[in-house]
Amino acid sequence: MKTNLECIPCLFEQALRTAMMVTQDEQKIKQVQDELGEIIKEISLESTPPMLAKKMYENVALITGKEDPYQELKHKSTLEALALYPSVKEQVSRSIDPLLTAAKFAAIGNVIDFGVNHGYGLLDEINDVLTREFGVFDYGAFKEHLSKANEVLYIGDNAGESVFDRILIEEMGKNVTYVVRGGPVINDVTLKEALQAGIDTVATIISTGTNIPGAVTEFCGSEFNAAFQKSDMVISKGQGNYESLSDEERSIFFLLIVKCNLVAEEIGVQKGELVLKGIN
Repeated sequence: MKTNLECIPCLFEQALRTAMMVTQDEQKIKQVQDELGEIIKEISLESTPPMLAKKMYENVALITGKEDPYQELKHKSTLEALALYPSVKEQVSRSIDPLLTAAKFAAIGNVIDFGVNHGYGLLDEINDVLTREFGVFDYGAFKEHLSKANEVLYIGDNAGESVFDRILIEEMGKNVTYVVRGGPVINDVTLKEALQAGIDTVATIISTGTNIPGAVTEFCGSEFNAAFQKSDMVISKGQGNYESLSDEERSIFFLLIVKCNLVAEEIGVQKGELVLKGIN
């Protein structure tokens, strides 16, 4: 997915919010905004939104001296999700279709996104999960691909959300490789948060090899790209990964909550809807 002009004010808002979270120095906050303007001048609209976001968050870190501004929030959101793990597991096991229910919880977990959804209410979303419907629901194809797959590549998105990814992985019963970011960016899951969530108990963990908030294959490491090509099935979580991978030629299943009008328009749903979409 290419960068749209409407992405630019969104990035300025994210930059301002992040800078104000880590510093009260108004000169530094203004510098973040000023330098983002310079960065945008050099960015091609042919690039993906996560590429622009990477440069913006690196700039915030450089100016404020905070390499991982969301570190405490990532830890807290993972603890919050872990506290819900037993009750979610029980709901999944009692449901008519445990795989579907686990997929719903995994999609709902995508609400934990401090980049665009800093006022999320996880408990409210979880309590509402069984009545939520998908705007796009390629579940039949998802089950068919899963039944034939031996090796599944599962590309994670946010910290905390990964707890619900774990539940879906447990229900899938396949050999899974779970992908985290190669370095801190926004509240995206890294190795540290994946281990906290217990992902290592259900999957092999690898990284994209980069701190781009999305799996942009041309900038990912060789380990990721090899797994991406050889896996029988790819599950991609979240909007950043959708923006990065929606133009890829291989078969991918995207599982997310749509958080922006541009992505909603491209997929053909309303902002805020759950999506399970297969391509190719």
